[in-house]
Amino acid sequence: MYPDLSYILHDLFGSQPDNFFSVVKTFGLFLVISILTAAYFFAKELKRKGENGTLQAITTKVIVGEPASPLSLILNGLLGFFLGFKLLYIANNFPDFQQDPASVLFSLKGVNETMSWIAGIIGAALFAYIKYAEKKKEQLPKPVEKTLKQLPHERIGDITVVSVVSGIVGAKLFAMIEDIDLVFEGKMTFGSWLSMFFSGSGMAIYGGLILGFLGGYLYLKYLKIKPLPVLDAVAPALMISYGTGRLGCHFSGDGDWGITNTAAKPDWIPQFLWSYDYPHNVVNESPGNLIEGCTYDYCNVLAEAVYPTPLYEFIMAAAIFGLLWGLRKRIKTVGLIFFIYVFLNGVERFVIEKIRVNDKYDWFFNLTQAEMIALGLMIIGIIGGIIVSQRKNNLEPAT
Repeated sequence: MYPDLSYILHDLFGSQPDNFFSVVKTFGLFLVISILTAAYFFAKELKRKGENGTLQAITTKVIVGEPASPLSLILNGLLGFFLGFKLLYIANNFPDFQQDPASVLFSLKGVNETMSWIAGIIGAALFAYIKYAEKKKEQLPKPVEKTLKQLPHERIGDITVVSVVSGIVGAKLFAMIEDIDLVFEGKMTFGSWLSMFFSGSGMAIYGGLILGFLGGYLYLKYLKIKPLPVLDAVAPALMISYGTGRLGCHFSGDGDWGITNTAAKPDWIPQFLWSYDYPHNVVNESPGNLIEGCTYDYCNVLAEAVYPTPLYEFIMAAAIFGLLWGLRKRIKTVGLIFFIYVFLNGVERFVIEKIRVNDKYDWFFNLTQAEMIALGLMIIGIIGGIIVSQRKNNLEPAT
């Protein structure tokens, strides 16, 4: 397993692990890849729907030649302060940053260090001045109002950013909800529970999907873009992105594996697909054993091999993506592709939960949180598919 980039480079080139490159965490690297993958297929399908007339151009008015607004100066100043404040702290505490970059970046660490405050103030002044100088060059004696027309795929950047940010917030919040019982049982303090939000671990995929969907939907309404055709366009992209993210879970060994697999392996299945003990996993704690002779930061291996469920999820996600991508031009009912995605997403997760490690809730048929959400998604997929199929004049224009 590869907790971070230094372990990947160790396998490729024989370099020592736990070096400078350990700041790049494997799961985070795959998360970035999954976002870029989703953005690529999302933009491609949005462009097709814009060209065939399913989605109309967005009309926006902009003012050209204005000086920098106080708000833009404040926002740039805040960014400069954050970077200056944290970069100096990171330089002085690099080992902490190597272990958990997110918890260092998004914490109050450094508030008691005078030099960090000075670096932050310098950064704020510098960034605010850069913004001021940039707008000064473009300033006109009299600002001019212009009307711009953009097809939805030309706004892919801000649509993706809004969805990703709201999705990450949702993933963190749902992960925290899963552990709230530890606070009531006295196994975790309320303060340490809150700090989970700023840690580098703990992401609940369904929380990300739900809040990511909500954030993206509200932003589309704000832009006055019809949501249903966009949801059709994003459905295949979400599926392949989900699968890519699961590869990040597997290669980092983040604990999203299956239950112990003691069954005899069929001859036709490779060992790594049947059961795996996740050496050097990023969880790095019991239940497990230490790898003999290992002197690295991550030397844990599972005591018993388990089902490598992230690989199964990647295979299923890739298959569903292929199906949705193949159907997207054949199904003309607007919204149907999205509800097929919702249904199949629920089926995939409900199936995998049967061999995946997760807490079950005794009060609801002994199901896990993911199984309950998966059942809800299947119901929404069926009902939503029926509703959009029965709507009149709900077909894409003929190309």
